[in-house]
Amino acid sequence: MALEAGPAFEKLIEYLRDTRGFDFTGYKRASLLRRVSLRCSELSIDNFRAYLDYLQVHTEEFGSLFNKILINVTEFFRDKETWDYLAEKVIPRIAAKTGEIRVWSTGTSSGEEAYSAAILLCEALGEESFVDRVKIYATDVDEEALAKARSGYTAKELASVDDGLRLRYFERQGERFMFRTALRRTIIFGRHDLTQDAPISRLDLLICRNTLIYFMAETQGRILARFHYALNDDGYLFLGRAEMLLTHAALFTPVDVKERIFTKVASLHLQDRLVLLAQSGSKEATNHIARQLRVRELTTEGTPYPQIVVDAAGILISANQPARLLFTIPADDLGRSLKDLELSYKPVDLRTPIDRINRERRPVSMPSVEIKRRDGTPGLYDIHAAPLIDDDGSLVGIVINYVDITHASQLRSELERLGQELQSHKEELETTNEELQSTVEELETTNEELQSTNEELETLNEELESTNAELNSINTDLQLRTREVERLNTLLLAVTGNIEVGAAVLDGGMRVQLWNERAADLWGVRSEEVVGNSFFNLDIGLPAEQLRGLIRAGTGGRPLHDELVVKATTRKGREIRCRVIAHAIGDGDRSAGVVLVMEELKP
Repeated sequence: MALEAGPAFEKLIEYLRDTRGFDFTGYKRASLLRRVSLRCSELSIDNFRAYLDYLQVHTEEFGSLFNKILINVTEFFRDKETWDYLAEKVIPRIAAKTGEIRVWSTGTSSGEEAYSAAILLCEALGEESFVDRVKIYATDVDEEALAKARSGYTAKELASVDDGLRLRYFERQGERFMFRTALRRTIIFGRHDLTQDAPISRLDLLICRNTLIYFMAETQGRILARFHYALNDDGYLFLGRAEMLLTHAALFTPVDVKERIFTKVASLHLQDRLVLLAQSGSKEATNHIARQLRVRELTTEGTPYPQIVVDAAGILISANQPARLLFTIPADDLGRSLKDLELSYKPVDLRTPIDRINRERRPVSMPSVEIKRRDGTPGLYDIHAAPLIDDDGSLVGIVINYVDITHASQLRSELERLGQELQSHKEELETTNEELQSTVEELETTNEELQSTNEELETLNEELESTNAELNSINTDLQLRTREVERLNTLLLAVTGNIEVGAAVLDGGMRVQLWNERAADLWGVRSEEVVGNSFFNLDIGLPAEQLRGLIRAGTGGRPLHDELVVKATTRKGREIRCRVIAHAIGDGDRSAGVVLVMEELKP
């Protein structure tokens, strides 16, 4: 059943967030829609509005829905070549450091990857050092999966662990195998939502395999920003085979792209640091951003030429010291509309270029404008007004710079000539740069599309693995039932074949379903000749028409059994008296058929 996303679906997702704390708003809609639709199909519900009503009435349904959405496909040392690389190249580096070793296995599901990391570290450090130094945090949003991680595993679930490791690290308790008690205390399982909860910090190894593929790009960015904050400068990020970080090269650099192991980029540009701090959402981050913004404000004071800044609403929000001295701008003019100030039209009209920038979003220059200084001497200034464009393309303000060219006026002609040449080269360079940028953008777009497709395929693969496991379980049940039916059929044939009276089983349409050996011997037709045919169409010596009333009574809800004695002719042509007993099959109200017992009466 294919359901479509729409307001009803979004309302369902918001209801899950508000009532149960599961925020799926950052999950990829295609995968999320597919999983929820599958659950609706299992319940024979054909729209999301009806399913929301069902959830509100049946609170136990939340568990089934979350199990359907949260695909828990994992195993010990999944993608073994990758874990081998981790054990050979990364774990030794982590083990070589001094002090505590902290590991976070996020999206851990039923804990197999957390225990896999514990085994590798224990092998590298030795048991005593492992217990003293290592702390592993294993988290997931699925409480049921975490409960399974705490309760141990079956022999089948440990199949990917070789015998030697299984004997050293797992203890049998009844039908399950538990991680050794002496080592288990280093691992802490707990619920954690990557989209909402604060990250665990000071990490040497962060494992997040095939979890990011379920989130939209914006949510992935927020999570990776938290991962960057959580890792030590020499820490490692271990991702799944479908996760590449193509668009997050500023945060992480690959150790080995094929094995999906990355390390943190410790030194970031100012803009990247501000983005990370904003995404972390902490008070410390807010204060840090405020300090950074204040530093940016004060940098204009060091500009050697006058500069003013107007916001998108036309308010004068900044004038550096050279501008305040040149134009005698009082402090209370800041925060007022520029159009209300003398500065907007004297010594030069600023309203026209500002209006033009608002329309065209392009810089405007006014060369060689004469302005009197405070001491009355004239000066020549090139005025440059430029738009301030935000990342989303919106105009947030205009900066106006007054560049003093008084002492260079005698060189103007030469500068103009050189300027023309420079402009020509600049245009060529800009054209080349734009072409290069266009090519880079096309490659980035292609890479992102391939990454998105790869993530979607991995998601589908895990869904198929989950479905395959369910089908295997159903197939096992069917095999057991088939064997039981075969056993019962064998028993039935043994019983009917050894009784001394003829027996036939008719279904509701009076077609023969069973015909025993005594019946075949009595009337001269074999079972394979009559099964599937109407009893009333059989060419035998039994007067079927005389029995019609008896048989119809058995299927019509009257007594469960009745009998009638008729004259019949055996296969050998001998006239006999035959007693026919009809037993109804079913509860009497809705009969499923009739059992006929045919017995030759002795003279």
